[in-house]
Amino acid sequence: MPDDQPAKNESNTIILSKFTQALLDTFKTAKKRVRPDDISALSVSQTVSFFALVYERVRNAVEYREDHLILRAAIERILRRRFSLNPDGHGEAENLLRELLWARYFDNGVLGAEDNVVIQNLISKYVLLRRQLVVGRDSEIRIFLDQFLMDLLTSEIEESLQPESATIQSNLSSFIFQVLRRKIKIEGLKEDQKDAYFLVAIEKVFGKSDRAYLRYRLFITFYKTLRDHSEKELEILGSKLPAIFKKIDDMVTNPYVDNLIKFTRKQLPPFLILFALIKSKPDELQAILTNRERLWNEVDQTCRDKYQHLGARVRTLAVRSFIYILLTKMIFAIILEVPISIYIYGEVNKNAIIINSIFPPILMIGILGFFKVPGEENTRKIFQRIIDIINEDKSFETLVAFVPKKSTPKRPLLIFGFTVFYTLTFLVTLSLIYEFLKNLGFNLVSQVIFVFFVSVVSFFSYRIRQVTKELRLEEKASVLSPIVDFFFMPMLSLGKFFSSEIAKLNFFIFIFDFIIEAPFKLIFEVVEEWISFVRKRKEEII
Repeated sequence: MPDDQPAKNESNTIILSKFTQALLDTFKTAKKRVRPDDISALSVSQTVSFFALVYERVRNAVEYREDHLILRAAIERILRRRFSLNPDGHGEAENLLRELLWARYFDNGVLGAEDNVVIQNLISKYVLLRRQLVVGRDSEIRIFLDQFLMDLLTSEIEESLQPESATIQSNLSSFIFQVLRRKIKIEGLKEDQKDAYFLVAIEKVFGKSDRAYLRYRLFITFYKTLRDHSEKELEILGSKLPAIFKKIDDMVTNPYVDNLIKFTRKQLPPFLILFALIKSKPDELQAILTNRERLWNEVDQTCRDKYQHLGARVRTLAVRSFIYILLTKMIFAIILEVPISIYIYGEVNKNAIIINSIFPPILMIGILGFFKVPGEENTRKIFQRIIDIINEDKSFETLVAFVPKKSTPKRPLLIFGFTVFYTLTFLVTLSLIYEFLKNLGFNLVSQVIFVFFVSVVSFFSYRIRQVTKELRLEEKASVLSPIVDFFFMPMLSLGKFFSSEIAKLNFFIFIFDFIIEAPFKLIFEVVEEWISFVRKRKEEII
């Protein structure tokens, strides 16, 4: 038991708040997915599944996404290809489910006829809405509406196929919202507006949701899911949807959200540990959370386990990030470096190519190789904060800890000076890199490739390092941080630009989606049908 929580001075019993008790009750009543019977269960050939899995792993490697975002993206990719051949979507639910089984997003026999009915119903409603909304509009609005509808469809399909995890995630997000919403005041905003922006912040920080999930979560918060709307209701709602979609996107990009994200991120570590504890010992929760001494033991163990896993998680993310950078950016850049250097300078600097090839992984290892896991002091603070969160005492919830306001520059001249100084950091950093590489014999093309590599790797390494901080309640800045930031920020800014803008030109995605995937999946279908045909002939003989 921690020293600052002596049993003599405080009661060992914790009385749970109504929000905490409600959260525990949801875990008691949560329904698990029912496996379909043998007759209605869908199954696919393991031979086809093996090759489909290999293809899917390679395909996902060229488009960097977090693990929890991959399934929805795969559903969208499959459906877009299917709709291009069958715009009405008739019978496409089963094709979608089989492709998900091929790629082993779900185990064989887990999906069945009932899933087929539910998904086909969603697809039919999507087609109905798309016809109603998209036809007769200019291209920009048509693309916006079509993508928004596809985001709603694919997100709801994923939740329909994984109802238990979707329900748990929703309940955990709701718990964070209920506990923290009264700690926030935003001057000039009504409560319902503030709550909407706070929901967005929670989804971005805790749910790590991308644009598709954010759109879906907000839509079903204010309206029903597509599944719960009748076709007649959708026809009535259809005329209002363009305005609704725009309002939701405006909500996601509202400047208040950025302040709320910072607040939520600082509050998140104790929630992450509490939720990890809840998931690991669901049958003992009541006894653990109501006993201060036992809670400390469990929190201490959970924190130490999480700290230890940080290293493995960072290494995994580093490998995935580097593979993504290698496949989508480095190979492309190196291929360009040779012919352009020959064309402009009449020669190729082999040393430059070698350095540009081996320096990025060394840099990533250097950036990620040294990080400190949080210590026991951090664990003690998390423990005390968890008690504040789950305790019946409402003072923690109602004590306003954050009052974000619109950022208005009070000293325009000073802000202008800072902007000029920040611009100088780019010039100084790039000038130093230019002089250093020039002394190594790099031509201008090789220098541009070097800056490109270094900035992209720095950006991804920085993002991965943030993972090591998600369990820290307080971050202590190093004395050398301002100096490091002076030279490092330009590279991060360039890396962010290259990763976001040039990602749109990822020709590997084009090759996979428009040249390889369609014929591959057609071959898989033919082989699947052949294996099924042979199996039936064997059964007839028996």
